[in-house]
Amino acid sequence: MMSSPWIAALFAIFAWWFFTGLILLVVRKSDAGDAVAHGRSVVLTVPLLALGCAGLFVSATTPSLQNVYIAFLSTLLIWGWIELAFLAGVITGPERRPCPATLTGFARFVRAFNTLAYHEILLLCAFVAVAIITIGSENLVGLWTFAILFGARISAKLNLFFGVPRINTEFVPIPLQHLKSYFRQGSVTAAFPIGITLLSCVTGGFAIALFAADTVPSTAGLALLTALAALATLEHWLMVVPLPDAKLWRWMLPAPTSTTGKSNEL
Repeated sequence: MMSSPWIAALFAIFAWWFFTGLILLVVRKSDAGDAVAHGRSVVLTVPLLALGCAGLFVSATTPSLQNVYIAFLSTLLIWGWIELAFLAGVITGPERRPCPATLTGFARFVRAFNTLAYHEILLLCAFVAVAIITIGSENLVGLWTFAILFGARISAKLNLFFGVPRINTEFVPIPLQHLKSYFRQGSVTAAFPIGITLLSCVTGGFAIALFAADTVPSTAGLALLTALAALATLEHWLMVVPLPDAKLWRWMLPAPTSTTGKSNEL
């Protein structure tokens, strides 16, 4: 059953939803905890990071159906831990102050980058590590999974910085409240058509390769990657199209603490 491309695509969609919801749940509970709750959640989940690294290393050896799924999930574990460390405010950047309203142009960009610098460096190092583990092997699902997530995240951050019509700040945790001042709500800029075009091309490329796949592992792997790229493209459109995407996870999360203020879904 897991060899079906439709099942693989549904698996990717579920994994994306589940991992995102789990991270948001941990962060929301830490927001309501004590002063070290966020740091504790990051430390306690280090074994999941180690499991992801081990799974990626083991699955890179043989392009079997099982290893395709292991590589995909292992990469999500690595990516998810890094995102948790960021949302927890543990690995962000040296700048933790709100952006002055008078700051514009390149100075604003530099200040915005400094709020994320350590996180960006960690993501880049992780990307290099994943490449070292997988390049030369026959199973590249892990590498492509990380590449899709990495590229989509950079594009999303640039769009939030330059401006998009819809910005959902409902799930921004307490340690990152200052990031809201770096978002710009407004008309789309050149960053959006560039990002959406590249992601659409990547999705189309994987879809074409999927139709041409001639083995069970490659079919499943390409279905996973096609679905993930399509989700990344959809996430970009949700910065423009007024759809209540936050409802996908809001029902499973505890109410935010009073210190975060009223939820703001733009």
